[in-house]
Amino acid sequence: MTDVHAAQARTVLLLERIHPEAASRFREAGYQVREHPGALAGPELAAALDGVSVLGLRSKSRLTRDVLEAAHALEAVGAFCIGTNQIDLEPCVDRGIPVFNAPYANTRSVVELALGEIILLMRDIPEKSALLHAGAWHKAAPRAREIRGKRLGIVGYGNIGAQLSVLAEAVGMEVGFHDVTEKLSLGNAQPFRTLPALLGWADVVSVHVDGSPSNQALFGAREFGAMKEGAIFINLSRGFVVDLPALREALESGRVRGAAVDVFPEEPGVDGEAFDIPLRGMPNVILTPHIGGSTEEAQENIARFVPDKILSYLEQGSTALSVNFPNLQLPELNGAHRVVHIHANVPGVLASINRVMAERGINIEGQYLKTNERVGYVITDVARDWDTGMFAELEAIPGTIRVRVLS
Repeated sequence: MTDVHAAQARTVLLLERIHPEAASRFREAGYQVREHPGALAGPELAAALDGVSVLGLRSKSRLTRDVLEAAHALEAVGAFCIGTNQIDLEPCVDRGIPVFNAPYANTRSVVELALGEIILLMRDIPEKSALLHAGAWHKAAPRAREIRGKRLGIVGYGNIGAQLSVLAEAVGMEVGFHDVTEKLSLGNAQPFRTLPALLGWADVVSVHVDGSPSNQALFGAREFGAMKEGAIFINLSRGFVVDLPALREALESGRVRGAAVDVFPEEPGVDGEAFDIPLRGMPNVILTPHIGGSTEEAQENIARFVPDKILSYLEQGSTALSVNFPNLQLPELNGAHRVVHIHANVPGVLASINRVMAERGINIEGQYLKTNERVGYVITDVARDWDTGMFAELEAIPGTIRVRVLS
């Protein structure tokens, strides 16, 4: 597949009410933008992608292999969130489509929600608020506690977990964490080698793991049983991490004093849809509709970050922070043509590219190569004008996925 750079011909499709700053950035760069307020999947998404070069989505849409096979014009995908479980990454690689997300842009928003929910649950605010709304005055607060001096156990010490660690310690909490990989402790946070050890130590357990399949059903009856009697549980990570019926049983028994849950195994695609889970109606549970990162500041940050990465790829060839492509940060393209060759990671491709150039008397001004286990990414800057014959030869190299030219 050969793509000749032409921004004016490109169309961007943005789903799920992505912040308007994203559309502005693409339009300023000369791209046509279409927007759809809800999530799309299956045949609906496949039809919507007809002629679309760039897809922007959030967590509810589903970009599957079947949809990708129909998306012949698609060049790049932006996940305007942290997770990319909604995107089938391997077939994206096979079609030469890099995927970009926003791994840091909403970190602070999620951390602030977690900290706020810890305070609310420690003070029994959800129950007190519900009683007062029902017209009942209950001023006694025998279980109300400050968070100062309490132990916070963080499960998953990545960007969000680490920043929560810092803020929690700043307000006087003692912090411990468990992660499957060795992580540098921030402040006075102490690592725990095993999850059960952390659970038995913590007054509050806050989960911030990624979407890896290994985290499926990470918290069930056994884990809740290992928690300290009367501890608080927070999940702002992934819905499939927690067995919700097991959490309800732990809440009803008093093993878990209160909980806050923002993510669920199955979530509606659009606002207003019916939604039912085992935790509904429990006065000691805070339920929020996957809004951990949904602050104005976070969404605006994401709407700047993701388009900038996509435009840098389309205009310059840079793949920095792509989740499925080799990461290359390239210099600005000036006074040259940049030939992009995406191929399966097999031996001999670079030599074949250079042979094509040499046989045509093309001098290479700069060349960049990066590979991962599936794909190779070669950028070649040349001074001479390109011609269709050269691209036909580059496309004929065994293992070639896509050839692009930027000028």
